[in-house]
Amino acid sequence: MRQRSTVFAALAATISLGLAGCGQPAAVQPPPGKQELPVTTAVPQADPAARWAGGYCDAVTHLVRALAALPAVDPSTPQKASRTSSDLLSSVVDGLDQSLSGLKALGAPPVPSADGGRKDVIGQFTEIRAAAETARRRIEAARGNATATKDALGQARATLDRLDALDYLKGLKDVPALTAAEQRAPACRQLDQPAG
Repeated sequence: MRQRSTVFAALAATISLGLAGCGQPAAVQPPPGKQELPVTTAVPQADPAARWAGGYCDAVTHLVRALAALPAVDPSTPQKASRTSSDLLSSVVDGLDQSLSGLKALGAPPVPSADGGRKDVIGQFTEIRAAAETARRRIEAARGNATATKDALGQARATLDRLDALDYLKGLKDVPALTAAEQRAPACRQLDQPAG
């Protein structure tokens, strides 16, 4: 999950440029070195906790992929800043939708009383998804209005900051048996690889 800090550093710079640069003649490029994260679930059948942890990490990988491949924000005009910021937020919402679908379909872990972390992450993803969609709609409604666009971009940045503050693997780290299972799941090990 270490690549998250690089992605969000680029996002913070992108949104900041969008906030400060409406009307400036420069487009911000997407973060360099997009890294495809393969979904790998080859876990021995005799290890249900590791299989579950792998499924959890597979679900979270959808959001990580979406964040690593976010479109650029073009702050050269308020109209372009609105359109490209809306596209960025749509990508965030899509990634959250896919991760939420996977986390919900996964069900409770095969460890007694260990589902609190997954449920917390689902709740937080759901709240942030709603905030991202609200920010996207505000940006759409503000098109052509520089002041309203800057306000909407501020809301978008706050939403991305909330997403950055989350511990995606909380559903595993709160339970020692699942923390150990995470170490045995290839999909989780892939998430812990540093960005290349």
